[in-house]
Amino acid sequence: MRVPSQGVTVVALLADPDAPTDIAQGIAQTMPDRLAEKSGQKRRFDVEVVSEPFTSGTEDLATLMCRMIDRGSAENWDIVVALTDLPLHSHGRKLVVDLSHEHGLALLSLPSLGGLRLQRKARRAVEEAVVSLAGSRTVGEEGAHRDPPLGPFAGPLAPIRPGQVDDEEAADLRYVVSGPRGYLRVLGGMVRANRPWRLVPGLSKALAAALATGAIATVNSTVWSLSEALSMPRLVIAMIGSVALMIGWLIVDANLWHRTGEISPEARKRAVLYNASTVVTVGIGVLVCYVGLMLINLVWALFILNGQVFANMTRTPLHATEYWTLSWFVASIATVGGALGSGFESDEAIRAAAYSKREQERRRIVQRDDGEQPSE
Repeated sequence: MRVPSQGVTVVALLADPDAPTDIAQGIAQTMPDRLAEKSGQKRRFDVEVVSEPFTSGTEDLATLMCRMIDRGSAENWDIVVALTDLPLHSHGRKLVVDLSHEHGLALLSLPSLGGLRLQRKARRAVEEAVVSLAGSRTVGEEGAHRDPPLGPFAGPLAPIRPGQVDDEEAADLRYVVSGPRGYLRVLGGMVRANRPWRLVPGLSKALAAALATGAIATVNSTVWSLSEALSMPRLVIAMIGSVALMIGWLIVDANLWHRTGEISPEARKRAVLYNASTVVTVGIGVLVCYVGLMLINLVWALFILNGQVFANMTRTPLHATEYWTLSWFVASIATVGGALGSGFESDEAIRAAAYSKREQERRRIVQRDDGEQPSE
C-alpha cells in the first residue's frame, strides 16, 4: 500500500455480502466529512465500498490479514477496513477488531459489537480505526498507535479489552471480548446477523400449513369447547409446547445443530455459541410466526364466528375474552401444523431463512470437512 499523498487518503470498506455490505454503505455516506473533521489535519478522505466474500473458506486471522494486504496492494488503497458478520476468535477470545498500523488494515467482527445499535457502533469503530491508521501512516511512527482510545469499541460497561497479539502476526493491536457479558454480546450480534425475522417468509410451506390448520380449527366446535375449558396455565403450557416443538423440529429436520469433531475446549465453546445462536434465531422467528398466527386467527374469528351458534355449543356468550382465548389456543394448534408442514421445506431453504450468507457457507465447509453430504 502507498503512503497517503496530496492530502487525499483512499479508504476501502471491504465488506462481506449481505448485512456487512449494507452497514458499510450506510457508513460511507457520511464518513468522508466526519473523518476530515476528526483527523484535524485538513486531509480529504475518499471512501469506497467493496462487497465481496473475503472471508470465504477461512476464519483464520492471519489468512484474512494476508488477503487484505494483497487486496489493498492490488488496488493501491491507503487504508482497508474489513467488515464481516462471522464471529472470529483469537486465543480463546472473541475478536472485536484487529489493527495493523504498518499495513493500514483493520478487521472488524460485527457480532462482537452486539445486537443493538449496531450501525452506530460500527460507524464509530470504523471511523476511529481509520483516524488511528491514517495518523500512524502519516506520522510514520510505529509507536504512535500503541495507546488508542478504547471508547469507540466499548461502552462504560462493555467487556472489551486489549487482546494478545503474537510477534509473527500482521496485526499490532487487538481488541477482544471476554466473560459472560462478552458471550451474551457476541450471541446477540450473531442472532442479529442471522436476521431471525426473515424466517417466517422463508418458510412458505410451513406457513401455509399453519394458516390452513388455524382456519379449520377456528370453525371447529370441539376447539371452541376446549378453549373455554382450558385454564390460563394450560393455555400457556400449550403455547410453550407448540413453540418448543416447532423450534426442535426445524433444528433437527434441517440439521441445524452444529457438531464439532474437535475435542479442544475452545472448539466446544464455539460449538455451544453457534448452537445457542441457532436456538435463539429460530426461537425468535417461531415466536414472530406465533404472534402473527394469533392475530390472523383473531381476524378470521371476528369475521366467521356467529355468537348464537358459539353460545349454543359452549354455553358461553361470545365476548372479547372468548375471541382472544380461542385465537390464542388456535395459534398453538396452528403452530404444530406448521411444524409438520415444515417437513416439506428443503433443508437448504430452511438454512437460507435461518442464517446469514457467511454462516451458511461456514456450515457447508464444516459439513464438507466432516465428510457429511448436505441435505437437499
